Amino acid sequence: MKGIKIDHVGVAVRSAEEAAQFYRDVIGLNQIETEILEDRKLKIAMIPIGESRIELLEPLEGETTVRNFLEKRGEGIHHLAVLVDDLDEILKRAVERGYRVLGEPSYGAGGKRVAFLHPKDLNGVLVELVEEKIAAEEG
Repeated sequence: MKGIKIDHVGVAVRSAEEAAQFYRDVIGLNQIETEILEDRKLKIAMIPIGESRIELLEPLEGETTVRNFLEKRGEGIHHLAVLVDDLDEILKRAVERGYRVLGEPSYGAGGKRVAFLHPKDLNGVLVELVEEKIAAEEG
């Protein structure tokens, strides 16, 4: 499993633009890429830092899991994302060992295939598994 590493840390914020100011203006991280995920009703800002990234998650209009998170807990770390080579194999092993998968795998930021594991099974941490290849590479 060559590709396993922390892909990103997701941070729930009320405003991605305001939250990005610190990383851009104080730390000097200027390569901030924003993306709208219509199906998840999210605006995200990805900020590369070393071999990983910080993902700022701003909910758009309507009911979203990130909006619910903000209302219950306020701004802060939402999830830890781990880059994996073979999402299906990792999910199979997780389920065999009793870990709960939240929903079906889907496509997230950058077109990468993702799945989430229940935080109650992982010491209170929502874990996102991110497959290394992107949707355009499948086929």
